[in-house]
Amino acid sequence: MSLSQEQIEFFNENSYLRLEKVFSSVEVQALDDELSFIMDNFAITNQGWTGPWRKVYLQDEDADRKAQLTHIHELHHYSQAWTRAAMNRNLVEALADLIGPEVELHHSTLHAKTGGGGMPFPMHQDYPFYPHENGQYLDAIVHVDTTDENNGCLKFLAGSHKLGPLEHITQNSSPHLPTERYRIQDAVSCPAASGDVVLFSIHTIHGSAVNHSPLIRRVVRLGFRNPRNRQVGGQAMGRPGIMVNGLRPAVEGMEWNVYGNWTPPPA
Repeated sequence: MSLSQEQIEFFNENSYLRLEKVFSSVEVQALDDELSFIMDNFAITNQGWTGPWRKVYLQDEDADRKAQLTHIHELHHYSQAWTRAAMNRNLVEALADLIGPEVELHHSTLHAKTGGGGMPFPMHQDYPFYPHENGQYLDAIVHVDTTDENNGCLKFLAGSHKLGPLEHITQNSSPHLPTERYRIQDAVSCPAASGDVVLFSIHTIHGSAVNHSPLIRRVVRLGFRNPRNRQVGGQAMGRPGIMVNGLRPAVEGMEWNVYGNWTPPPA
């Protein structure tokens, strides 16, 4: 699924892009089935992200109690279907048009908002969780379920990737941006159908509201980078990913030894 010039220009201007029908109904069913197994056997359900932002997004103790999240990292370590998903040519060709031609899978993470009040996400960038030297890093949100305003679809501050990495609130809190300055009310909603993928930059400011529907809302984040983009901290630091497009370039100071560990450059 090579991108049109119009799509590339939209992404460059707005910092997000919805790709329709990346996965067929048959592929989505396989992803759904294997995700259900992973969730039943390995995933964790708890309050999710903590911090003062919850008092802004959740109006009372009852809403805070109901705001649960089911999550797990690295689904492709558990499931053939999710490994195939990361290599889906419709997806990979689109990624290569934006950060390629070399594209490396960095990680995968489930975010499932429980029904009847599942956890919202405060406005934030993904940069603090796995910081990299530049913006050649995209998150691809695979929609197992259709999302809309009622169940907590993604919301973006259009063009916010142009701000670059921002300082987040982290003390006694999961990383998030100041709620009075970066308001979810000002964000653009991006509803998507099952099988769609939403791409955005590691620097894009985004969040989502409470899941008010009675059903769980499941999306999976696949993080992709150009392998020349050096990671400087956070999740999956020091671990090689799977090359899903092209060949890993030989970059001085980013060699991988036989044990799969990244050899950092000398200080």
